[in-house]
Amino acid sequence: MDKKRLLMLVEIAIFAAVGLVLDQVSFKVWAQGGSVSLVMVPIILMAFRWGLFAGLTTGLLIGVMQTMFGAYIVHWLQGLLDYGVAFTVVGVAALVRKPVLEAAANVNKKKMAIFIIIGTVLAGFLRYLSHTVAGAVFFAEYAGDQNAWIYSIIYNGTYMLPATILTAIAGVLLFTAAPQLMQRKS
Repeated sequence: MDKKRLLMLVEIAIFAAVGLVLDQVSFKVWAQGGSVSLVMVPIILMAFRWGLFAGLTTGLLIGVMQTMFGAYIVHWLQGLLDYGVAFTVVGVAALVRKPVLEAAANVNKKKMAIFIIIGTVLAGFLRYLSHTVAGAVFFAEYAGDQNAWIYSIIYNGTYMLPATILTAIAGVLLFTAAPQLMQRKS
């Protein structure tokens, strides 16, 4: 294994652990689940730093570790959607990696901030979508007389919207102040 790949794998492991810790330091919105935390920041950092594979892998590891440390799972597919898929898709922020890195290289903080926000919103939306599907299918009884899909859209939106906004703010502040965080070492 070459040194570059080994470094990437070590960083994936470290940032997955950081993500798990950041998720434990969270504001619980609902008793049934859902919290506002900075768990997406290390995933997005790895996506910008190393690309799609590293971002997806970091997210997947965070989701797997969450299942080991107190996940609420009623069905294997719900567990897969709420933990495996939901955090893995955050790595899709890597789709804007190239413009973020170009803006960082050109010291264009405004352009950098715009693409960080775009990547974070895309990542947050995909995570929200995964939680919403799981909620509508597996937690419909909590909707009462309401439509389960509308209930799940609103319920998951109450914590995913603030979590995405918080992640975007933290990402912009962190990455524009220290763009070298996104530069991988060779």
